Amino acid sequence: MNDTMKTLIEARISVNHYDTTRDISDEQLAELVRLSTLAPSAYNFQNWKFIAIRTVDAKARLKTVCYGQQKVVDAAVTYIICGKLAAHKGLPDALRPSVEAGMLNQSVYESWIAAACRAHEGNEQLQRDEAMRSASLAAMTLMLAAQGMGLSSGSMSGFDASALAQEFGLAPDELPVILVTVGYTTEGNWPQKLRKPVHEVLTFA
Repeated sequence: MNDTMKTLIEARISVNHYDTTRDISDEQLAELVRLSTLAPSAYNFQNWKFIAIRTVDAKARLKTVCYGQQKVVDAAVTYIICGKLAAHKGLPDALRPSVEAGMLNQSVYESWIAAACRAHEGNEQLQRDEAMRSASLAAMTLMLAAQGMGLSSGSMSGFDASALAQEFGLAPDELPVILVTVGYTTEGNWPQKLRKPVHEVLTFA
């Protein structure tokens, strides 16, 4: 493994306390999302949406649907990461740039669309599962990207999904999956908590 990647993974912590005096730039905000969109998704659905919460008003509104958690106010930004349902409907547009770039031929393009439609059309559970998978992969990629940029982050599942969707005007096909706070750390955070030994979580088949 590349030593840099190993160091990033081993150094990452889940941050609860942020330095409120330090902001991050629009360029950094956008770069984190760009890197996040390099995460994998089935059929290259890219069925995710990012909402960057950074204004005082938006942070206060977010806090109300996050059970009063202060870190969404203190962090430089909190990303609401959504997975999009019915991703098969947007697949032609998602794949077309790869076809135009010569990465996929027309027959592969058409077969992927056909397969995705067969599997996903009318299958609400699969659509939800795929939205959860894609958003989660994007969130982890965002956290590692933040670590590589000298920033700190924390993932959050403690929010009222229905209230959040209403507060921030999410469409019916936009499922809020996870929040990721990003900023500069300050005192009071735990180190990376100890993990179970590998032999307890790994089996061979």
